[in-house]
Amino acid sequence: MAQSFQEMTQDIISHPFFLQLRDCPHHGGENSLYIHSIDTAKCAYRLARRFGLREERVRALTRAALLHDFFGYDWQSDRHKRYMDRYSGWERVRHMHAFIHGSHAARRAARMFGLDQRQQDAIASHMFPLASWPKSSEAWLLTLADKMVASREVSETVGWHVKGWYHKLKPSRRQH
Repeated sequence: MAQSFQEMTQDIISHPFFLQLRDCPHHGGENSLYIHSIDTAKCAYRLARRFGLREERVRALTRAALLHDFFGYDWQSDRHKRYMDRYSGWERVRHMHAFIHGSHAARRAARMFGLDQRQQDAIASHMFPLASWPKSSEAWLLTLADKMVASREVSETVGWHVKGWYHKLKPSRRQH
C-alpha cells in the first residue's frame, strides 16, 4: 500500500532539530529553511510518483529531499565567516557553503535518521553542478526538485523586492 507524504515524513518533520529550521532564513523574503525543505520534499514526492518509482524508492527520495539542507550551521554567521577566513583563492571557493553544505547535510541526516548510502549520496549531490555528479534516479530527482523549488522561491523574493521598490518610486496621485 502506498504511503502518504505525511506518513513518510512525520518523524522528521516533528523532530526538535528539524523544527529549528523554522528560524533559518532561506532564499530571501519570508521563506525559511523549514518551508524550503518541506516544499522540496513534496515536489520530490510528486516527481517520484509521476515517474513511477517503486514505493521504497519514493520513501527514500522523499526523506532525503526533506533532509537535503539539514546541514546544521548558520552559513551567514560570524563563526562561519571566521571558518572561511582560513582559506584563500581556490580553496576558499571550494569551502563556500554552496559547495559543502550537501555533504554536511548528508552526514548529519545519516547520523540522526539512519539514511542509507543512496540517500546520503542524493543529498550530497543535490547542488550539482557545484557538487558531485548525481549517481541515481533519486539523486537526479532530488536535484531537480530542489532547483524547481529554489527557482520559485527566488522569483517570489525578487518580485517581493520589485514590488517594494515600485511603491517607493511611484509618484503619489496627489501630485497630479
